[in-house]
Amino acid sequence: MSDKREDYISWDEYFMGVAKLSGMRSKDPNTQVGACIVSPDNKILSMGYNGFPKGCSDDEFPWSREGDALNHKYLYSTHSELNAILNYRGGSLEGAKLYVSLFPCNECAKAIIQSGIQTIVYDSDKYDGTPSVIASKRMLDAAGVHYYKYKQTNREIMLRV
Repeated sequence: MSDKREDYISWDEYFMGVAKLSGMRSKDPNTQVGACIVSPDNKILSMGYNGFPKGCSDDEFPWSREGDALNHKYLYSTHSELNAILNYRGGSLEGAKLYVSLFPCNECAKAIIQSGIQTIVYDSDKYDGTPSVIASKRMLDAAGVHYYKYKQTNREIMLRV
């Protein structure tokens, strides 16, 4: 008979925690999104967060959300999901699961579908009902990519680093 600990965190808590921790690397002053891609046997394959591409200085490119197109972040930043997909160097992502702190936009949905990721676990869906998310869900549904909202446990995890 085992006396193992019973209050350990679930796989969903673990991987969503990794996604949220990854998001804390983002330099974006408004939105920090993190993603974690996991194999079918619960191994972390890749992580990403929203930010600028390699070689594009966080100090020289704009973080603003307003103004003319060339002076705000939207033309320059890469979303966490795409960064996680592009960061993966191990071959195929077929059958993988993506944990992400914000529901993917339509552009990330395309990359998710094309990469072979089969399941998305998301925390926030704050842009639900926008054209981008409506299109995203339409494509994900058509492609057979399963998605579900992360169930908050309200467990507090404290890290001292």
